[in-house]
Amino acid sequence: MAIAQPATRPANPRFSSGPCAKIPTFSLDMLSDAALGRSHRAVVGKAKLKAAIEETRELLGVPADYRIGIVPASDTGAVEMALWSMLGARKVTMLAWESFGSGWVTDVVKQLKLDAEVRTADYGLLPDLATVDFNTDVVFTWNGTTAGVRVPNADWIAADREGLTICDATSAAFAQDLDWAKLDVTTFSWQKVMGGEGAHGIIILSPRAVERLESYTPAWPLPKIFRMTKGGKLIEGIFVGETINTPSMLAVEDYLVALNWAREIGGLKALQDRADANAKVIFDFCDQKDWIANLAEVAETRSNTSVCLKFTDDRIKDGAVFAKAVAKRLEKEGVALDIGAYRDAPAGLRIWCGATVETADVEALMPWLEWAFEAEIEAQA
Repeated sequence: MAIAQPATRPANPRFSSGPCAKIPTFSLDMLSDAALGRSHRAVVGKAKLKAAIEETRELLGVPADYRIGIVPASDTGAVEMALWSMLGARKVTMLAWESFGSGWVTDVVKQLKLDAEVRTADYGLLPDLATVDFNTDVVFTWNGTTAGVRVPNADWIAADREGLTICDATSAAFAQDLDWAKLDVTTFSWQKVMGGEGAHGIIILSPRAVERLESYTPAWPLPKIFRMTKGGKLIEGIFVGETINTPSMLAVEDYLVALNWAREIGGLKALQDRADANAKVIFDFCDQKDWIANLAEVAETRSNTSVCLKFTDDRIKDGAVFAKAVAKRLEKEGVALDIGAYRDAPAGLRIWCGATVETADVEALMPWLEWAFEAEIEAQA
């Protein structure tokens, strides 16, 4: 007989990996100061956008000589801007261990048709980082959102590199330590750890990346929304809030509210601590059970934001069917929404543990996860 339903439910069942849970104190009233119906080029619009950039710099500790820009199309748009604008000057090394990294490989190899060395690893593992050639440009994800596998640090990146490092950090920014000295292009979306609304990306450029932009012109045409230079010079306006296209001032206000919340709770360290505490609940739970495990096979590479899990019980007949049934059962009960594994990932679950999630909600979810597992085992018997 399946175990009884737990008595306590998560107060907030939103564990989606993007868009992610709003900040715990969120209400629509917080957006009342948004510059709605105003031009993003008006004084008020520019001021809001500039504040978002400056407060991002302060919270993340981005060096003063790095440029920060708000760009279209979420993290995807920011990564695409970098790939199409900067690559082609030298050989490229592509590192991929999950679906989004594999997508960047497709761009570089099949669309741009560049000379690239592609290093991949199965879900749950990292490719060999120790032998990466930093005379090449290197493209990688810091935290593989769909695998729950992250690089443990930036020690493997050469300080005296000749090439650029282009890092998709969308599930890492604000939750994991980013070593800015080792990163030339860093991208993310505020819809992840900060719980912001979708459609806007952030791109951060080191002085070396700016030098590449100003000294190299790709052989292919660039769409307007990818162009960061004009006449061989960086378009500085992009990096003070003069966006390439029209942003949502409502979404910008929402991000400013999240940044303010982050400052109030203690800044970057507090955000990281919250994510660590959330993930630890799941890690400890898995350690105590023999039917579920972290997809990441090496402890130090486990993500503290997108925690990906696999079922390991021998009684499971069809892993994909079983995992979907568990996720559906939890959603029907209203205790966990949107926690199925990514469509290209191995069968399992993906539970978002970023800073906007409350640890008490993750703790409340674990008994429900066991309940759903036992109920589904009984149902398939």
